Amino acid sequence: MADQKIGVITHYFGKISVAAFKAESPFSVGDTVKFVRHGQELFTQTVTSIQEEHKVLEKADAGQDIAIKVDKPVHEGVEVYKA
Repeated sequence: MADQKIGVITHYFGKISVAAFKAESPFSVGDTVKFVRHGQELFTQTVTSIQEEHKVLEKADAGQDIAIKVDKPVHEGVEVYKA
């Protein structure tokens, strides 16, 4: 099964290691996601936290502006895929 794009990073909050983006397709806490820049995979991680407007969510639906905790720094424009 091919990886499904779930968004593109719009902001990274370095002090708290959180990346924000608009979800393009649904995903949940516990899913494995990978971060890709210019076609090259940067890293893969398990989603441990999803928030929308400081409210903790178990899953994100398409169209929601959400933030997730990330293991490594990411930049705006990095694509996020559900692996």
